[in-house]
Amino acid sequence: MDPENETMVTEFHFSDFPQSKNGRLLFFIPMLFIYIFIIVGNFMIFFAVQLDPRLHNPMYNFISVFSFLKIWYTTVTIPKMLSNLLSEQKTISFIGCLLQMYFFHSLRVTEALVLTVMAIDRYVAICNPLRYAIIMTPRLCIQLFTSSCIFGFFMLLPEIVWISTLPFCGSNQIHQLFCDFEPVLQLACTDTSIILVEDVIHAISILTSVSVITLSYLRIITAILRIPSGKNHQKAFSTCAAHVAIFLLFFAVWHSCICAIALMFAVLAPLFNPIIYSLRNKDMKNAIKKILCSQKMFDASGS
Repeated sequence: MDPENETMVTEFHFSDFPQSKNGRLLFFIPMLFIYIFIIVGNFMIFFAVQLDPRLHNPMYNFISVFSFLKIWYTTVTIPKMLSNLLSEQKTISFIGCLLQMYFFHSLRVTEALVLTVMAIDRYVAICNPLRYAIIMTPRLCIQLFTSSCIFGFFMLLPEIVWISTLPFCGSNQIHQLFCDFEPVLQLACTDTSIILVEDVIHAISILTSVSVITLSYLRIITAILRIPSGKNHQKAFSTCAAHVAIFLLFFAVWHSCICAIALMFAVLAPLFNPIIYSLRNKDMKNAIKKILCSQKMFDASGS
């Protein structure tokens, strides 16, 4: 392309949104309620763990951290999508697009690492219960969470910096509901095959997480089956059932993120996160009820 005829792109336009006003409202209303449910539900889990001393242990602390990450993971994409559904100009600035890609994928990598840590925590608790308190100390839990965040947010940084230096010209139409690597790189006016190196690194890191999680739960299942009491079987399986469900849903979402309907799938994990953890866990349900009852008492006293 002749450099003199290039028109540099300063913003991107999302082309996959419904064009009619009724079609936009049909998506806007349920998506707004879904987003509110995600925020309220995950905040309830976060505060339930923080406010209930009975839940101050590694397992629930990791659950609260995971719920907190889900809030921000969803906030990166859905609010902008809601505003685009109401706007005639469905655009995002170049810098805004880079930031959306960076935080969306960084939070997702961090969540994958936290899920890995949660699997290791359950493995130690069930397969080595006598040493659990010695191994999973508060200091180690903080170090594991901090390391997950540092690795998750620094892993994507070189790729985002490199994309920011690419020339974008001509079409600014993103065939997606949010900024993602593949649709954005298709608009670059240069060879982007070097991105394959970064993709290999990402794939290796995710494959490592999946392998560690899978091996941990296989060892957990083996250990549970050796427990003689049926009641203990049920309790142990119930403890891990929510983790396994979130793990399967999370990586199903990850795999589907190459599709045009990626955002709709990406909403499922944050949406089901509070449902799974509140319905499958008696202690969590009691902690949430305690918060709700306290709020009702506060409202009653205030009136």
